[in-house]
Amino acid sequence: MDGYRGKHTASQPWAVASTASVRTRGRHQRVNRRRRRWVYALLVLFLLCLLYPFLEAHILRTDRVSLKSDSLPADIGHLHIVYLSDIHYGFWYSDADVANLISRVNQLKPDIVLFGGDYGSDNAAAVRFFQRMPAVHARYAVLGVIGESDRGDTPFDLTRLTDTMREAGVTPLINDVSRVRVGTSSVYVAGLDEPVAGTPDLHSVASRVSASDYVIFLCHNPTVIPDAQLLTDRNGHLGWFDLGLFGHTHGGQLGPFSSLIGLTDDIPVRYREGWLTENRVDLLVSRGVGTSVIPARFACYPQIHDIDVSLP
Repeated sequence: MDGYRGKHTASQPWAVASTASVRTRGRHQRVNRRRRRWVYALLVLFLLCLLYPFLEAHILRTDRVSLKSDSLPADIGHLHIVYLSDIHYGFWYSDADVANLISRVNQLKPDIVLFGGDYGSDNAAAVRFFQRMPAVHARYAVLGVIGESDRGDTPFDLTRLTDTMREAGVTPLINDVSRVRVGTSSVYVAGLDEPVAGTPDLHSVASRVSASDYVIFLCHNPTVIPDAQLLTDRNGHLGWFDLGLFGHTHGGQLGPFSSLIGLTDDIPVRYREGWLTENRVDLLVSRGVGTSVIPARFACYPQIHDIDVSLP
């Protein structure tokens, strides 16, 4: 009976957590919340890194360069050229992208517009590019060469493309030279066929110009540069062109990861991207406008070129 205290006896109260344990639990909760925030932030950063190259592929920049040449006729004095290459019209480059591109070109108010080839992902896309391309406005001429993606498999494919280019107001240059009248004088644009899929004839092109004239040499692929510089003009003189414009490489497209898609594997390192001068000739290898293999760029913005040539 001594152990019985009666039903009205106060029961033993529940154990109450100590103040120390409450503080410890609160501290752990704050640490966990902070850790989750870092995880979420790193996840967002990771997703942005994955998405950024696809965004960069659409950040078109204009590369502006001023050149001096004593071959430019004195009465011209100043020549404004816009150059663009490697558009790769197709699934990843839409009609709206083409309209914005040509609008950018026209806003520069060029004297001459030059296209560097690879207009579509294949011959059919290249034809559609010129069918749907808005009018290009240049003061004197719009000309272009052919890239390896443009030619197609048959002579009919190539003829259909060049006919469509002419209908769009673009003069195709395939182992051909065009004389462009600028006031009372002229400059010359020499366009070479694509060396991978075509039949380039450097001797024919070089022999139709004079080193004393201002000559722009246009070819899609820069691998022709060393051979071109060894040739002479119709009078047997070296230095038959003053400005060389090329594309094809996309500047590697993925920067330090360019080997993953192999766009520059066949190109000497010197000719993979940008401006350089050799034998007093200005050379440009453009990064191009569109993309190939995958629709992404990294540390390699797409570009068009606004080139101003004047007398020294």
